Amino acid sequence: MFSKLVCGTLLFFSAVGFAQKSKATNTVLMGGKEVHTYAKLPALNKPAPKFTLTDVNMNDQTLDSFKGRYVILNIFPSVDTGVCSASVHHFNEEAGNLPNTVVLCISKDLPFAQKRFCGAEGIKNVVMLSDFRSDFGWNYGVELVDSAMKGLLSRAVVVIDPSGTIIYEEQVPDISQEPNYEAAIAAVK
Repeated sequence: MFSKLVCGTLLFFSAVGFAQKSKATNTVLMGGKEVHTYAKLPALNKPAPKFTLTDVNMNDQTLDSFKGRYVILNIFPSVDTGVCSASVHHFNEEAGNLPNTVVLCISKDLPFAQKRFCGAEGIKNVVMLSDFRSDFGWNYGVELVDSAMKGLLSRAVVVIDPSGTIIYEEQVPDISQEPNYEAAIAAVK
């Protein structure tokens, strides 16, 4: 009886934890159809959640790796789509003109694919980071929890000031659209 109770209790708490983690709390569009992310983006004027992501050389990079600079997080599903590729190109062009600023392009793409993309496309002014083995998507509320894109990241931009505070955020309302580049860049000027 005791073992059934313990196993049942563990099963119950595991199921509750899964249900809480799987509950969608934000709706965005993908080509006009509703899809859901795990949560909303972190709040403005609050400390940015810490993260550890993987760079194209398979090294861990943390938010603290970029401390003391403005950090633009360009978050998207995959560099293998036209809109995502366009956002990386756009931020790559802008990054060279932004003093004391680094642009981190974050997706679930494997680091090998990100490195290949940067080499083929001449991308040199942004840092490509992969969320393939971290909980970044959950901590920032951008992981998609349903649709064919389940598990990938939605399109969003977050700007963090040199003290680590979020000063701009945009959850792009439709993943098939580009972010508001001008607003993100204005946040660091």
